[in-house]
Amino acid sequence: MKTVGIVGAGHMGSGIAEACAVAGVDVVVHEPQTAPLVRSRERIAASLDKAVARGKWPPHAAADALRRIVHTTTLEELGGCELVVEAVTEDEAIKTGVFRRLDARLGPDVMLASNTSSIPITTLAAATTRPDRVLGLHFFSPVPVMRLVEVIPAFATAPETVAAAEAFAEQIGKHAIRSKDRAGFLVNILLIPYLIHAVRLYADGFGTREDIDDGMRLGCGHPMGPLALCDFIGLDVIDGICTSLYDEYRREEYVAPPLLRRMVTAGCLGRKTGRGFYDYAPAHARAAA
Repeated sequence: MKTVGIVGAGHMGSGIAEACAVAGVDVVVHEPQTAPLVRSRERIAASLDKAVARGKWPPHAAADALRRIVHTTTLEELGGCELVVEAVTEDEAIKTGVFRRLDARLGPDVMLASNTSSIPITTLAAATTRPDRVLGLHFFSPVPVMRLVEVIPAFATAPETVAAAEAFAEQIGKHAIRSKDRAGFLVNILLIPYLIHAVRLYADGFGTREDIDDGMRLGCGHPMGPLALCDFIGLDVIDGICTSLYDEYRREEYVAPPLLRRMVTAGCLGRKTGRGFYDYAPAHARAAA
């Protein structure tokens, strides 16, 4: 891949753009409004600066990567891309609308991928006239650090599309695993029941948030406890994945706990809002970053 488009300039979209750029791929990042694009460029620049400070990249390599990224409010500027990755909010209606617009405005040979963590890819592919060129590419946060990418072929995805996607993952230094097109794919269908069971234990008073997290960190060797991980992912994202999983499988272990739903309603979504299972005051948030 020489040029890749990203639709969505949030945390995930910016991370995917950075991972592509440092691998030598030109990137076009699209949002309809300017403000998210400004925040995206600042986020990527800060991430590259941290990588330079840690000795991961020389300063000139970080500067070159930043120059490879173009931010635009014009959807037509994605026309020169070989692959466009959708990374907007985890909402089926919003994602379907994005795929319809991309299909209408991009050439028939452009591959379309979704970074969805749970929505079936076949649903998104059905919104296009090129279902053979559509698949899932599920990156993990933080994208510049996490090496895994789930490749999810939809019902009608062509084998050559899957091969091209796996080659792209290798090109940008990721390890690809392939999953069936079922809600949650491989990782989240394993991870989400673990996370929401931890929420239930906390809600039922089995242990403090610190003891639950320390138990899994120090007893099982996990780098982060389940409640801290919920805050990192975003409680709204976990709630959305629970909904997708339950709609698909109708199993009780995928039902979001009442505490999680109430926290989402209250706007306590984790790190991104400053409060979740833990409080993230500005000083604390900087120390945890």
